[in-house]
Amino acid sequence: MAQAPGAGFAGAYLAARQASFASDYKAAADYYTRALSRDRGNPMLQESAVLAFVGLGKIDSAAPIARQMRADGLKSQMANLVVMGQKLKDGDYAGAVEGIDNGDLPVGPLVDGLAKGWALMGEGQADQAMEAFDQAIETTGLAAFGLYHKALALALAGDFEAAETIFSGEGGAPLRLTRRGAFAHAEVLSQLGRNDDAVQLIEAGWGQDMDPGLALLVDRLKAGERVPFTQVRNVQDGEAEVFYTVAGALQGEAADSYTLLYARMAEYLNPGHVDAILLSARLLETQGQFDLAIDAYDQVPADDPGFYVAQIGRAAALRDAGQSDKAIEVLQELATTHPDMSVVQITLGDNLRRDERFAEAASAYDKAIALFTEESPSQWVVYYARGISHEREKQWDLAEADLRKALELNPGQPQVLNYLGYSYVEKDENLDQALDMIEQAVEAEPDSGYITDSLGWAFYRMGRYPEAVDQLERAAELMATDPVVNDHLGDAYWAVGRKVEAQFQWRRAMSFDPEPEEADRIRRKLQVGLDVVLEEEGAEPLSMVNDDG
Repeated sequence: MAQAPGAGFAGAYLAARQASFASDYKAAADYYTRALSRDRGNPMLQESAVLAFVGLGKIDSAAPIARQMRADGLKSQMANLVVMGQKLKDGDYAGAVEGIDNGDLPVGPLVDGLAKGWALMGEGQADQAMEAFDQAIETTGLAAFGLYHKALALALAGDFEAAETIFSGEGGAPLRLTRRGAFAHAEVLSQLGRNDDAVQLIEAGWGQDMDPGLALLVDRLKAGERVPFTQVRNVQDGEAEVFYTVAGALQGEAADSYTLLYARMAEYLNPGHVDAILLSARLLETQGQFDLAIDAYDQVPADDPGFYVAQIGRAAALRDAGQSDKAIEVLQELATTHPDMSVVQITLGDNLRRDERFAEAASAYDKAIALFTEESPSQWVVYYARGISHEREKQWDLAEADLRKALELNPGQPQVLNYLGYSYVEKDENLDQALDMIEQAVEAEPDSGYITDSLGWAFYRMGRYPEAVDQLERAAELMATDPVVNDHLGDAYWAVGRKVEAQFQWRRAMSFDPEPEEADRIRRKLQVGLDVVLEEEGAEPLSMVNDDG
C-alpha cells in the first residue's frame, strides 16, 4: 500500500486507517508509526499503533507506546495488556501483582485474577496464589477456567493429588475435556502411577481420532513410562496459558482481531506454545492476512506433533492467497513425511480435486481409505469425494460404487443423494430412482438452489415439463446468476412453448460466463432453437408425458 508523495500526516493517517480496516497489521503499524512521529501524543494513534504491533506479534515494539500512554494518564485496556505482558515476560511478578492489586494495571477480571495467581507462584507465595485462584473461581463467573489454572499450578508445585482432585471434578465442577486439559490430566495421573487411567481418559475422549501427540503419549503410558508433567514447565508458561485460555474463550464470541491480541500475548510469553501459534495463524487467515498466517504456521517445528496441522493450515493459506500449486506441493511433501495419516491424504485429495486433477485426487483418496481401520459414518465424505473424482474421470462404475457407499455410511445425506440422482438423470437411466433421491434431498435442504435445479431437471428429462418449469423457476430465484440453472430454465420454457422466455433465459445464462462447451451449445440454441439442436445431437425430440405417464 503506497503512500502518495507529499501526503504528510494526513496521508499516513488515512493509509493507516485503511490498513486497520483491512486487518493489514504490517501496513497499519508502519503508517501509524509515521503518523505518531508527527503527533506523538495523539491517543487514537497510540492505541491503534499498539493494536497493530500486537497483531503482528511484536509486543516489544508496542511496549514503548503503551508505557507512554500510561504515563500520559490514558486509560487503555490494550496498553495495560502490553505492559502487564512485558512485566510477566521480564519476571517482574511483584510489579504485576502490585499493578493488579491497586487497580493500576487492569486488563479484565479473569485475566487479572489468573495472572495474579501465577505471579504469586513466581514470587514463591504458593498459599497466596491458591487464594488468588480461588477468588477468581468465586468472582469471575468462569469457575472452570480458575479451577483449570489452579490444577496446573498445583501440578507444577508437585501436588499431583490435589491437581487430580480438581481435574477429576471431585473438587468442584468437572472440567471440560480439551486436548490440553487431557494432556495435563494424563500427565498428572501418570505421576500418580495411574497410567491405565490416563490411557482410558484419552481413549474415551478421542478413540480412533487421536492426533500424533496424543497417540505418542498413549504409547508412552502403555509402555509403563512415568510421564513427567510438562504442560506447564514454569510460571511464565502458566502466565502464557492464561492468555491462551482467554483467547480460546473469545474465539467465535469476539472479533478475530481482538481474540488475536490474547493469542499473540500467549506466544510472546511462551514462544513454544504451538497451540497459541496455530490459533494466531487461523485468526490471521480468517482476516485475510494470508502472508502473516503462512509465517505463523512456519514457526511450528517439524519435530512437533502439531507440525502436520500447521502444514495443512499453511496449505490452506497458500490456496486462499491464490497459490494453489504451492499448496499442493506442501501437502504432497506432508503426505511423504506423514504417509500413515488419513487426514493428510484426504486434504491432499481435496486440493487436487479443486484444481480438477481428478485422477491424482482419486489416488490420494485411495490411500486415505486404505488407512481406515474400521468403518465410521464420518467417512461418507471421503467416498463421496472419491466418487466425484471418478465420475469426472468418466469412470462411472467406480463413481457409482463410491456414491452408494457414502449413502450406506450416511443414509439420507442430501449432497450424495443429489449428486447420484443428478448423475442418473444426466445419463438418462434409473430416472424413477433418481427422482426419488433428489426429492429426498430437496426435502432435507429445501433452500438449496443446486438441489432444486436437479429436481427440475429430473422432471424435464422425464418429460414432465410443467413441473420442471415450477422447480427451475424456484432454482433460478435461489441462484439467480448461475449459468446452468438459467440454461435449464430456458430449455424448460422452450419445451412448454414459451419460446421468447426461453431465449431470454439462454441469453441470461450466457451473461454469467458458462463453461466453453455449454456456451457453444447455448449459442446454437439461440440460432436455431432447442428442437434443431437436439436433432443435430441425435437426441430424442421433446416429448411430454401424457396422463398415463
